[in-house]
Formats: sequence, C-alpha cells, structure tokens
Amino acid sequence: MIVIGGNGSFTAVHEFYNKYKVPCVGIPASIDNDINGVDVTIGTDTAVNTALAAIDNIRDTATSMERIFVVEVMGRGSGFIALTVALGGGCEEAIVPERKFDLHAIAHDIVEGNLRGKLSWIIVVAEGAGSAVEIAKTINEITTLETRAVVLGHVQRGGRPTAFSRDLALRFGTTAVDYLLKGETDKAVSLCAGKICPVDFETAIKKKELNVDRMYDLIKILT
Repeated sequence: MIVIGGNGSFTAVHEFYNKYKVPCVGIPASIDNDINGVDVTIGTDTAVNTALAAIDNIRDTATSMERIFVVEVMGRGSGFIALTVALGGGCEEAIVPERKFDLHAIAHDIVEGNLRGKLSWIIVVAEGAGSAVEIAKTINEITTLETRAVVLGHVQRGGRPTAFSRDLALRFGTTAVDYLLKGETDKAVSLCAGKICPVDFETAIKKKELNVDRMYDLIKILT
C-alpha cells in the first residue's frame, strides 16, 4: 500500500500497519510542509509560489493606493506558508499559530511607519492564527488608517504545479515503489539535505519544529 498525504494520513497508515502488517509506504504531500523528518513535501513549493504571486499583485495596489492589507493564507496549525511568503514578498508582518501576537503593538508600528512616510503595509496571517477580516477591522479601528482584508483560501491548493513540485512527486513516487519491492515498510519517502531517503512513520508523525523566531526576526530586519 502506498499512501499519499500528510500527518493525519501517515498516522492512520502507521496504525493500519501495526494492526494488519500490510506493507505500507508513505509519500509526503502537504502544502503546510509540516511532516517531521521531511525537508520539503509535494505541493509546498506550488502553494508558496501561488500565494507569493498574489502578494506581489497586492503590493502594487498597497503601494499605489497607500493602504494596509491583511492577507490570509492557509496554515491551520503551521505558519510555514505565512512566514515563507512574508519573507519572499517583503511583507512587514506575519501572524502565525506558533507565535503570540499583539494587534496593538502591530498597530503602533504601522502608525509610526506612517508618520515616517511609510504609507503601505502588508500583514500575512495564517488561517490558524486569526481571521484577516477581523484583524483588518481591529487595525482600522485602532489606527483609523484604511485597512483591507484579502483571503486567498483554497486558491493555494489549485493551479499548475511548479517544476520543483512535479519533479519531487515523480522522485517520491518511483522511490516509494522501490521501497516496497525491496521490502521496506512502515516508512515514508523523505527529502533530506537534497537526498531521497526513508523516514520511519513513528518519526514522521511527530510534530515538526519550525524555526519561527528566526524567520520572524528576518521579516522585521527586512521591513
């Protein structure tokens, strides 16, 4: 059995293997890139680039119209997409589930920036950390500056895969078949330090630690 999916799928197939001993191999496919022991999962690169393209378009409007935008991206339990897009898109703020945030402090930074002549601001928020609509409303109430919300939603799950995502899917698929033919089981295919290697489901289903503080610090340094 070859199972394509994320943490939930791998947890289920791991239990299935332990109970029935049917040979199982997993192929990591999760746009949140939240599978432990796997550097990059299928779909991550596509989702990030889709969101980044939208951010680039919003940046044009934010700059020309001198507005604040709160952009909601996917990421119910992980801030990977939000942080990566905020860095790549030169955004001023990222709100993620892994890190506490203070809207009053964010509003203060916006007002101070406005006084210095910085008239546009983009905040990226992961869906699991808050609602773009509610956050935009609160910032508008605190600052009195025009603030708009944009929810990208499931747009990030569709579209044409990037070349990297296509190549990774092909490599993971062929390797999964090879593993089964060689008798490897209860494992997922992984990309680690540029190489394809196996990772035990027991490891893969553990919570993946994201270096949130480092990524967030870089966002603020580049602001």
